[in-house]
Amino acid sequence: MANAPIVSDPLINTGNDKNTPVKLPRLLSLDALRGFDMFWIMSGEGVIHALAKATNWPVLLWMSGQLHHTDWNGITFYDMIFPLFLFIAGVSMPYSMHNKMMKAGVSDAQFLPKADKRSIYLSMLRRTVILLFLGVIVNGLFKWNGYEQTRFASVLGRIGLAWFFAGLIYLNFNTRQQLVWFAVLLLGYWAAMMLIPVPGYGTGVLTMNGSLESYVDRLLLPGRLHDKVHDPEGVLSTIPAIGTAMLGIFTGQFLKYQSVKWPMWKKGVALFVAGLILIAIGSVWNLTFPINKRLWTSSFVLFVGGWSLVFLSVFYLIIDVAGYRKWAFPFVLIGVNSIFIYLASEGMIDFQHTAHYFFGGLIQYVSPLWQAVWQAISIVIVQLALLYFLYRNKIFLKI
Repeated sequence: MANAPIVSDPLINTGNDKNTPVKLPRLLSLDALRGFDMFWIMSGEGVIHALAKATNWPVLLWMSGQLHHTDWNGITFYDMIFPLFLFIAGVSMPYSMHNKMMKAGVSDAQFLPKADKRSIYLSMLRRTVILLFLGVIVNGLFKWNGYEQTRFASVLGRIGLAWFFAGLIYLNFNTRQQLVWFAVLLLGYWAAMMLIPVPGYGTGVLTMNGSLESYVDRLLLPGRLHDKVHDPEGVLSTIPAIGTAMLGIFTGQFLKYQSVKWPMWKKGVALFVAGLILIAIGSVWNLTFPINKRLWTSSFVLFVGGWSLVFLSVFYLIIDVAGYRKWAFPFVLIGVNSIFIYLASEGMIDFQHTAHYFFGGLIQYVSPLWQAVWQAISIVIVQLALLYFLYRNKIFLKI
């Protein structure tokens, strides 16, 4: 656009070449939080379950209970892992666009030149298609039990789709308009779920069989649904999932903003407070529109989005603001290769077999009560060793 405003952000080099991009410092806290998030599903949950069984300690029994999905309404920590990952993907987007904006000399992604946007759209589309394909592979595509037994909806597919559409909004609207989109997505999904009648059930039925989301899944999703009559990564519930990614984009824009009025510590505190506010709003909305991961309800988006902000603020204040980084290194190893370790731990690599090969001889001499604990820990050791090797050799799976 010829009339697009020039950047006034202090990150811009004000020397002779005012369009020279200034590289933003990498948010180590974001890599660490991504790794912390992924740790639990790659093997961390196994350690906690084994420890709870071996010790019977109340705190470990509580943690073990938190590492299971709720059956329907309600929330556990395990229900937050997926949306937290999507939130983190959203936070990364403004940072990934920074250099392009600086080179183009624009203050907002919506003012990027059309040629730049076309290139970005193609890159985003490619990433989404790859994630959709990898998601079906994780679901067992290569086992090929027939079209009717193949599940096409997936965790990776939802990440790709929600991230893609949130990115389109980010690239074409200013922050105020993005907030309007966010509200429309959540309120529109709530209105549809409560007001559109489902044949045989009527309006406002939020059961697995009777919800509008499940009905749309049965109409539109090919192949096998996860729960026969419903899929937690279904078609309609992808709409509010876009809102989860947008919460991350809002957060990324805020953290990237440079001003003497907003030092890093104040940003971290602001994120924490904003998180508490969203948790409160989500809890209130839960009274009429239950927090439900499988339906990805609007109250779920706000409640888990609030916790995502709280988690990020804590990691940000400790790692990026206070500078305490060494403790987070194992999480960083996971976070910078998160897609790889997810695919590997979902069955592409038999870590249990490898861990038994290296440690089974020692573990057999441990008390039978504690053998399962050390077996779970040995899997973590093998995974971290592989991730460290990849990190040292700068091998990263990027999509």
